[in-house]
Amino acid sequence: MAKNPEAADNRRGRPPTRRPQPRRAKAAPAVSSSADIEDLAPSVPGAAATAAAVPAALRPQLLRWYDAHRRDLPWRRASGGEEERAYAVWVSEVMLQQTRVPVVVGYYERWMARWPTVRGLAAATQEEVNEMWAGLGYYRRARFLLEGAKQIVEKEEFPRTASALREVRGIGDYTAGAIASIAFNEAVPVVDGNVVRVISRLYAIADNPKESSTMKRFWELAGQLVDPLRPGDFNQAMMELGATLCSKTKPGCSGCPVKSHCQALALSLESSSVQVTDYPRVVPKAKPRSDFAAVCVVQIAQGLGEEVTDTKGSDDIFLLIKRPEEGLLAGLWEFPLVLVDEGKTDLLNRRKAMDKYLTKLLSNDVGWKSDVILREDVGEHVHIFSHIRLTMHVELMIINLKDGGDRLCKKEDESTKLKFANESSVDSMGLTSGIRKVYNMVKAFKEKRLSASERSQVSTRKRSRRSNQ
Repeated sequence: MAKNPEAADNRRGRPPTRRPQPRRAKAAPAVSSSADIEDLAPSVPGAAATAAAVPAALRPQLLRWYDAHRRDLPWRRASGGEEERAYAVWVSEVMLQQTRVPVVVGYYERWMARWPTVRGLAAATQEEVNEMWAGLGYYRRARFLLEGAKQIVEKEEFPRTASALREVRGIGDYTAGAIASIAFNEAVPVVDGNVVRVISRLYAIADNPKESSTMKRFWELAGQLVDPLRPGDFNQAMMELGATLCSKTKPGCSGCPVKSHCQALALSLESSSVQVTDYPRVVPKAKPRSDFAAVCVVQIAQGLGEEVTDTKGSDDIFLLIKRPEEGLLAGLWEFPLVLVDEGKTDLLNRRKAMDKYLTKLLSNDVGWKSDVILREDVGEHVHIFSHIRLTMHVELMIINLKDGGDRLCKKEDESTKLKFANESSVDSMGLTSGIRKVYNMVKAFKEKRLSASERSQVSTRKRSRRSNQ
């Protein structure tokens, strides 16, 4: 545990909680079949049979350290009543899932400036939320935030207990515990990756942290540890400790406020074969599957003739397609994209697959040469999801449509949503980072091509002048 710890990937900091008489949890939260690992809670209340007694000195030691060393982060400065603080905790916690704190800070401040209350968020559209969220990834979180806000406003009351919070769309056991303890002073635990690491080392738990039985034990131990008078501050202190001093690879044990209670440290001092970093057990991640896709950025250059080679027009619009409302990147906009087999990623097969896909979307045959001004490969971009490695082969196709783009939509195909957006609209849209990268690749390609065309024209004019002299 370093004396000058660097920022870890999943630091969390929360405003200090007030100290009224706390509410006690009636029972430990149940496991949700769709919950993330950090939301897996014990299905039955009570302490684990093999758990050591909670050291009486651990709570004040950790809280004193937290009071002295907590960082000044924007969500800690949340003001207003309990509901305002609950909303701030909720937004920050959702953003912090799978995302580093330095990245979240800016997003959080922009979000709260636009929607400072849950009622303000509930009045937003999914398009607006996606635009604000663009770049954070895991877009299901943004959708659940909006749906949860609408649900809360509809019921006209912000839930105040962990059990009630778990009834809100998208709020799992971890988020419910964080909101209830920090904003409403309910004595309930929270368990995220940082807390898992701290507890695993405190109790030298070598079991697989991904298994439900092990997670159940972590939640039970966290429930024993949580301070009944300052549950919110204690939970934040546990997360803060795991995110800073008790880091994954370089724990600064010498500066740890609870090192005297750490069984992993004690074992490492007894035997050179044991390291504090042996806890928790590192479980290899499953190798992401490899997918391949053809992506076609369709630019509609209205009124341009076939002889025009300039790839930049003031009236250009782009074709965007909305993804299905369920599944990966649900409801987000992208350029036409079709998955292809690994053995068919060559240019000919990719174009065949794309033409077939576009023909279903558009009322004209994209194979007509008279309508296609330009069609060229741009390159490829590899985008990594948590479980997918997607290789996107990108091409630009510019189509000349003298009658405009409105007739492109097939009205009978109601399952597909199309949009035509100009360049300024695309620049401001909430595109995913992968699709944004594709768009930037196309812009760079067009600028390079235009620059080459201008150089060629200058050279032609020079030769013409010389020949006339």
